[in-house]
Amino acid sequence: MPAGVDSGDTAWLMASTAMVLLMTPGLAFFYGGMVRTSHVLVMLRMSFACLCIVTVIWFLFGWSLAFSGDVGGAGLIGNLKQVAMHGIGPDELTGRIPTLIFSCFMLSFAIITVALISGSIAGRTRFDGWMAFAAIWTVLVYIPLAHWVFSPHGWVTQKLGALDFAGGTVVELNSGMAGLACVLALRRPGDLARGAERPHSIPLVAIGLGLLWFGWFGFNAGSALQDQGAAPSAFINTQLGAAGAMAGWWVLDRVRFGKVDMIGVLTSAVAGMVAITPACGEVNTLGAILIGLAAGIVCSFAIGFKFRLKIDDTLDVVGVHGWGGIVGMLAIGLFATGTFSGKEGLFFHGGAALLGKQVVAVLACGAYSFVLTWLIAKAVDKTVGFRAADAYAEVPGGMEERAYSFDMLEERG
Repeated sequence: MPAGVDSGDTAWLMASTAMVLLMTPGLAFFYGGMVRTSHVLVMLRMSFACLCIVTVIWFLFGWSLAFSGDVGGAGLIGNLKQVAMHGIGPDELTGRIPTLIFSCFMLSFAIITVALISGSIAGRTRFDGWMAFAAIWTVLVYIPLAHWVFSPHGWVTQKLGALDFAGGTVVELNSGMAGLACVLALRRPGDLARGAERPHSIPLVAIGLGLLWFGWFGFNAGSALQDQGAAPSAFINTQLGAAGAMAGWWVLDRVRFGKVDMIGVLTSAVAGMVAITPACGEVNTLGAILIGLAAGIVCSFAIGFKFRLKIDDTLDVVGVHGWGGIVGMLAIGLFATGTFSGKEGLFFHGGAALLGKQVVAVLACGAYSFVLTWLIAKAVDKTVGFRAADAYAEVPGGMEERAYSFDMLEERG
């Protein structure tokens, strides 16, 4: 065992890495159950492809660009000194953990982020186009944002001073804004009148959520990079955030529509875990519940609002991950206790300074993701071909047919 390594922290991060890697198959089932039968295998294939594409890119040069040094000192991108993990052996440490394990943990974040985007464009893309998009997007969007936020040289966390414990910007906001950009880049006249995705298997969605929920404990608590300190807080806050969102969503739908459907319940749990992700190690248990409640309410309205804006975000990546990420990032500026980071939010006598930094981080990361993703999607569509021809031609009705509860659609839309 190399000198300085902590066996407990290393074991916990290895377990966390396996848990987060399991989230991608879980997402495949979650998305697969929410589309019609003919699109199930496509959604599974899109998610599992990310396990291959992103892994190869990450270990060839992605890790180096995200975490190796900093070009120009601006905190924007790393260098290529560790291409193909050059110079990183079993004895190389990041803190008290072998760098090889830490790099694999960060890889698991990259994989799930790319896979999340597929939900926005479910049923309307060519698989070859998706493969090309996933590879280019990983290099041009995910890796720079990972450097901005996760790297010890990144400008968002190290220079600006914003807080993001487990990826509210890099994973959640990023995938939401990327999903929105893909929807707008690939839409064609008639999509809203022709496109629909009905959940064909709610039990499959529930199984997917179970795997996601399990993996999320590794996602958030593993981000502490130790088995003590902030890890226990992140662990319990993950559960409380999900529960708070389910309660908020449940009450809201009961008041608005007089009923609550199962898809709404399952989606609300995801919304709560999305929102608590950036804040899980920064807030106390009450703050986690309040963040979950806020996410349940905001995301429910956001999903309904897409129909008014005529945005065909098929599986509500924008409404859940985009808006949930925003709620979580801004909530840090309100509820951060300063216990581990030393930075306090507005409600804990920290003033508005941290909240202002969180706003800047959201705007900068969101804008970068949206603009670059739109350009990439357009370029892939013009070259390889991204948008499937007449993807919805055989589907009767329209996009308005697909909502969390079809008999509540009229009230939502």
